[in-house]
Amino acid sequence: MGEISPESHIGVYERHLGRSITATKADLDSYVHLVQRWQKVQNLVSRETPGDLWQRHILDSLQLLPLISDLSTRMNVLDIGSGGGFPAIPLAIALKGHEFSMHLIESNSRKCAFLRAAAREFDLPVTVHTARIEAIDPQAIGHVDFFTSRALAPMPLLLSYLHRFWSQGSRALLHKGREFGEELKSADSDWVYDVLKHQSATDENGVILEISGLRPKP
Repeated sequence: MGEISPESHIGVYERHLGRSITATKADLDSYVHLVQRWQKVQNLVSRETPGDLWQRHILDSLQLLPLISDLSTRMNVLDIGSGGGFPAIPLAIALKGHEFSMHLIESNSRKCAFLRAAAREFDLPVTVHTARIEAIDPQAIGHVDFFTSRALAPMPLLLSYLHRFWSQGSRALLHKGREFGEELKSADSDWVYDVLKHQSATDENGVILEISGLRPKP
């Protein structure tokens, strides 16, 4: 699979952006530098060059944009296990200009400090919750249109996390690696759901799992 350069990848998603390519790319460049500054005192991501961050994290996050089908109405996004802010912060930067709100759940207080700093710097409609997922009151989040999560937990546990906040019409966009098939088989014993598999744009062994209709198995 050929790599998409940092200079050209924004154009792939132009029609999904809330602002111009120039403004969006400028903020994403600034976010990369913000990650690198905080990386000196925190372990947000592995130690990578700006180009690596673009390819492995920014583009990996932005590939969710085409899967968010309707940007004409206000939406509420919940990212669980937000860590260093991927995919949530790049996605929020790209969506800026559209009507949306985003909630981030992360138990590590230092990472939450970084996430709040990023939300302030880029004036994003993001609320950061410093808590374990099980401790969050779903009413504090409200109706969730889209869930996102990357590298948090195996599917059976991940679906149990999502179900606490699941609303009618919710969809989840989940980054998964080469073992996703086995994870889905494990989840099938406890959960009923519909799933679409989208090949990852950044990892030939990865997929984005689009989950809908989640409910416990009778």
